[in-house]
Amino acid sequence: MTLQDDQIRELVHQVVNRVLAEQTPPATPSAPALKTIALGADHGGFALKQDLAKFLGELGYAVKDCGAFSAEPVDYPDIAYAVAELVSNGAAARGIIIDGAGIGSAMTANKVPGVRAALCYDLSTARNAREHNDANVLTLGARLIGAGLARDIAQIFLTTECREERHQKRVEKIMAVEKRFLKK
Repeated sequence: MTLQDDQIRELVHQVVNRVLAEQTPPATPSAPALKTIALGADHGGFALKQDLAKFLGELGYAVKDCGAFSAEPVDYPDIAYAVAELVSNGAAARGIIIDGAGIGSAMTANKVPGVRAALCYDLSTARNAREHNDANVLTLGARLIGAGLARDIAQIFLTTECREERHQKRVEKIMAVEKRFLKK
């Protein structure tokens, strides 16, 4: 059975609304407010997503789980869209999406206005994606990297900032290209 576009759109909106309805834990006086990370995976990335969710919680991040919620087959574009939409509308500071190779999720997420998704497969690409491109969504390939490397990549991605003016100017040019193609 294939889902029609309207059914897919409704499913994605249900997931996003469910995630938005979850409450982020309040900050305590001794701890700053948590940064919220939208996290999602298809069935191939489900186990790695579960591992990263726990790891991110240990680092002090609030995680909005956008699915999959089991290892049952799902289509990665639906999950990638749910994560990207939360980043795009400001409900999450950053997003992480996991599928088999990470490529399809990056392609999908990059269709959402305001999202700059980057497939990263080592620490250098994670650092570069943030420092040079101010990427706000990380995609990972669960069939290509292990859990330890995925944790290290995520930590670098979440703690590296785009500060140099020359890089910020280039990011502005990336966003200007996007604006040329947005339908009004």
